[in-house]
Amino acid sequence: MKKSLLLASLIAAMALAACGKKEEQAAAAASEAASEVASAAVEAASAVVEAASAVASDAAPAASDAASAASN
Repeated sequence: MKKSLLLASLIAAMALAACGKKEEQAAAAASEAASEVASAAVEAASAVVEAASAVASDAAPAASDAASAASN
């Protein structure tokens, strides 16, 4: 009886230990994926800011010309 209880306890302990390792690996993978997504979002935002800046710098002279033409 004592041996079977000890064996059952060891099996349960091993099963619980194995479950913990899988969760840690999954958490690490999720953290890494989140980091990659955040990095991609930052790069996309930078591209949008650069594009908007380029459009604004191109639009400024056109707006100035339009305002000059309208006042004449």
